[in-house]
Amino acid sequence: MSKVHYTKPSIGELELEYVTDAVRNGWGEHCYDYIHRFQGEFARYLGVSHAVATSSCTGALHLGLRALDIGPGDEVILADINWIASAAPVFYVGAQPVLVDVLEDSWCLDPEQVRHAITPRTRAIIAVHLYGNLAAMRELQEIADEHGLALIEDAAEALGSEIDGRKAGSLSTFSVFSFHGTKVMTTGEGGMLASSDAELVRRVEQLNNHGRAAGDMRQFWPSELGHKYKMSNLQAALGCAQLERIDDLVARKREIFAYYAQRLLAALPGARMNPEPTGCLNSYWMPTLVLPVEFSTRRADVLESLRLSGIDARIFFQPLGDTPVFNGVACGPTPIAHDLAQRAFNLPSYHDISHSDQDRVVDAILVGLDRRASAPAGEPS
Repeated sequence: MSKVHYTKPSIGELELEYVTDAVRNGWGEHCYDYIHRFQGEFARYLGVSHAVATSSCTGALHLGLRALDIGPGDEVILADINWIASAAPVFYVGAQPVLVDVLEDSWCLDPEQVRHAITPRTRAIIAVHLYGNLAAMRELQEIADEHGLALIEDAAEALGSEIDGRKAGSLSTFSVFSFHGTKVMTTGEGGMLASSDAELVRRVEQLNNHGRAAGDMRQFWPSELGHKYKMSNLQAALGCAQLERIDDLVARKREIFAYYAQRLLAALPGARMNPEPTGCLNSYWMPTLVLPVEFSTRRADVLESLRLSGIDARIFFQPLGDTPVFNGVACGPTPIAHDLAQRAFNLPSYHDISHSDQDRVVDAILVGLDRRASAPAGEPS
């Protein structure tokens, strides 16, 4: 029985061509060619003015927070249920994360909870577009404008998602993206910061060059303590090829989600999956199933059934406030986050997964819930 992996990248001949070219020719005066190309093409794809390629999304967020001069004594609001990478850079700059609950439909930051959490020390809001789902950006921007706060998009999981025809990552002070091997497109490891704020991007670029100011002709002269979160030319070559295919990669993710939704939502009344509200387009990075309430204690059974069937699956992110890292961090009641953490899990969704393998996933879920007999037949592969 072949294993069904929960994710893996889609790599083709174009990627091999570009990376081979970078290996052979991307040295000396050409060592930044693919980086500059990738940054420019990514900015155009998003519809923003600037993009800065980095070694990770975490590094991009760290640079952006430093560029905003967020530091000790400041507070940054974000959702309780996220991966640690969305919060760790707040600690890196010496600021304090403030964790609030999420909306039940989108699983993203609840604007009303954000409003209640604002204090005189609040400097920024980090809106994470979870699993491709879109945060309530209109409401969050109104709150940010009202209180003079920076609004940051962590769009690591939402490349290709859209709100009113605008790409996720183009709706904020700055946004960050991940190109980890699990994401819609990949550079192996890597990230990007995107913004239309030229001064913020200038500062990010300086910080990412060990603090050396652009145009300063003195050699080895840092103007401030900086970092080196740079992406390599080889990674950028892979990114350029992936970006040329991005529309097809997103379309395939949407096809995979639609097939799961057709089968699972018919078989499990009361179950929920990633939403796509009116005016939005969800790239469905990670199809996610929230079990019906009557099966709220059965997720472990489902995951075991998947494992026995040779299928990888991931649990939903866990509330950050429950982890040792956040001891002493402000976190109000987050009942929705805690409920999702118990009932939800991610489904395999790599680009070349077949309908027959998706059927295996659905069948294993229903077996784990003792619901196999009621499952509708899947479409032929």
